[in-house]
Amino acid sequence: MSQPALQNIRVLDLASVGPAARASRTLADYGAEVIKIGAVPKGAAVQIVPPYYAYSGNRNMKRAMFDLKSEVGREAFLLLADTADVIIESFRPGVADRLGIGYSAVNERNPRIVYCSTSGFGQTGPRSQWAGHDINYLATSGFLDCTGRQADGRPALPGATIADIAAGGMQASMAIMAALLGRASAGLGSYLDVSIADGAFALMSLYVDEYLATGTEPGPGHYILTGRYACYDIYTCSDAKHISVGAIEGQFWANLCELLDLNEFADSQLDDALQDEIRAALSQRFATRSRDEWVDLLGAANTCVAPVNTVAEAVADEQYVARGLIADAVSETAGSFRQSAPTWAGTVAAERPYKIRDGAVSDTTELLGLLGMDPAEIAQLEQVGAIA
Repeated sequence: MSQPALQNIRVLDLASVGPAARASRTLADYGAEVIKIGAVPKGAAVQIVPPYYAYSGNRNMKRAMFDLKSEVGREAFLLLADTADVIIESFRPGVADRLGIGYSAVNERNPRIVYCSTSGFGQTGPRSQWAGHDINYLATSGFLDCTGRQADGRPALPGATIADIAAGGMQASMAIMAALLGRASAGLGSYLDVSIADGAFALMSLYVDEYLATGTEPGPGHYILTGRYACYDIYTCSDAKHISVGAIEGQFWANLCELLDLNEFADSQLDDALQDEIRAALSQRFATRSRDEWVDLLGAANTCVAPVNTVAEAVADEQYVARGLIADAVSETAGSFRQSAPTWAGTVAAERPYKIRDGAVSDTTELLGLLGMDPAEIAQLEQVGAIA
């Protein structure tokens, strides 16, 4: 088995859900030792506890609990932070500093730390203190306005939390890995201000750059990727299931027209005056067979056609099964189940089935013991509720 890319990298993740938790999931899949940091149960503020299966069950992660509002609890956390390579937090901007665990406090003790703050709108700017969720970041970036419309004209809701996953979690993990590479040459860590809204704006760069360069404002139906042409659309089949067509290149469109017996449109792919007619012809043709029948005919025939799967169909799809994207897992509390396997290129699959621990189990005392803290001191911290 190959050596994981992030082997021997220790990550402290202070987030329980959201983009930061997605980032630490990615880092763990690349081999980092991730320690999930939570609040002690007694007297703690309400903390979201995700279900046992979320974020792949936090497989291959440890857990530690501190009362960061108490001086001794905060100091115990900082002792652990002294040994960390990466810290990820998702508090409202300014909260980590008020708790005494912000970048300045950690960097003073551990100059090699890569400290990543994830927030909705970033650490600065007029919206830095705004609360928000995925839909809000997609809204401000222009993403929703370029999305297809509902019957009443409202932008349609995306089928996945794109801002959390890509604009936030993937941005954070990419930035962290780049910072670790920089540290390897410079010897010092860095601070990363990851804004989910900024990431959503970056996802729109193709359209943003077009508008800034030409003054043409994108929107639904403006461009080939947003529904202007019939060659890039979704169609309903005879069984009420759907098929996706992405025949952008001329040769793929010609192949599709031939197999659908619609050769009269082969040379009219981008003729705006004929798009309603072409779309109606395609709709009528696709309505004559089931989705899977069309996939069998068109899928491998260089037409850029694929089924619109449900989630249940996706996890059973022969391509994903062949790629090993589904793994077995065993939860201490819920028993056997399946989950998504490490997916990103370069991740190394570990021994399976994955063992999913009880989310309430803590490794705090063991971790502090490995740091050399006296057992009696650890016991005292537990007794006063500074750790759990």
